[in-house]
Amino acid sequence: MIPSVPGPGPAGGPGGGEAGDAPPPIVAVVGPTGTGKSDLAIALALELGGEIINADALQFYRGMDIGTAKVPVEERRGVPHHLLDILDIREEASVAAYQSEARRAIDAVRARGRVPVLVGGSGLYVRAVLDRLEFPGTDPALRERLEAELAAGGSAALRVRLAAVDPVSAERIADDRRLVRALEVAELTGRPFSSFMPDRQYYAPAVQIGLAVDPQELQVRLAERVHTMVRGGLLEEVRALDARGLRNGRTASRALGYSQLLSVLDGTLSESAAIEDTITATRQFAKRQRTWFRGDPRVQWLPWRAPDLIQRSLLLARGAGPLS
Repeated sequence: MIPSVPGPGPAGGPGGGEAGDAPPPIVAVVGPTGTGKSDLAIALALELGGEIINADALQFYRGMDIGTAKVPVEERRGVPHHLLDILDIREEASVAAYQSEARRAIDAVRARGRVPVLVGGSGLYVRAVLDRLEFPGTDPALRERLEAELAAGGSAALRVRLAAVDPVSAERIADDRRLVRALEVAELTGRPFSSFMPDRQYYAPAVQIGLAVDPQELQVRLAERVHTMVRGGLLEEVRALDARGLRNGRTASRALGYSQLLSVLDGTLSESAAIEDTITATRQFAKRQRTWFRGDPRVQWLPWRAPDLIQRSLLLARGAGPLS
């Protein structure tokens, strides 16, 4: 269930309209981590009469605040936020479940005469909301068998098997979790996992605004960001979550910063080494995010430090088209 967040009255703000008007497009703010997406989304929501739908998979988790850069309630400027803090750290995030919940939240926002503003850097989650995207079912027994094969023999044999039935996915998939999922889908449905990723087609009108930043500048910013999180109490946050079962969460325990600091608590990694590992992993993650979103020609990119960023974003959101 989506936690109910009361919004302003129907159609009273800038996002409202007369009965019979076409609903406003979904405004999505996307791009790599650390580029200021949350701040821009809040600013746009205030100007458009909008409410925010979270599309950062790790911000679903209650208590994972510092390490996910979750905007504190007092800094949300009164803008309602949805799909934050909806999962326990021991639960596994599901893109299919998220698609259903996010679209339900969007419908509720529109029913109030407001504009849905989607924000996050989890590429598949963003696409699950915006695009006509079908998700195959799951089979826990089949998944367990494949995971046991992975644990026993490593990923090499499974990758050979995937290449035989789905060469497209075999080329794209880098992590073991998605490798197992791709093989599960192939066995369960008789179709390659890649066939469930259709041509890019919005399920409803949408505008995607991407925040562009020089990669070298972002590397420096991400390092500073990790150090700021540690100074802000990230180790203490991880310690508290560990006591609540963080290690039992298949999604949450692998989060950037959290997995490294669990090793600090175990005494197998120094804090300084954990910080450097987190910086490296975060930079690699940002590079993958940039590649993902750059692959979507519908994303309209704006410089993250542009002095008129909000005005240019508003023109895009209102359909005026990109500015040079």
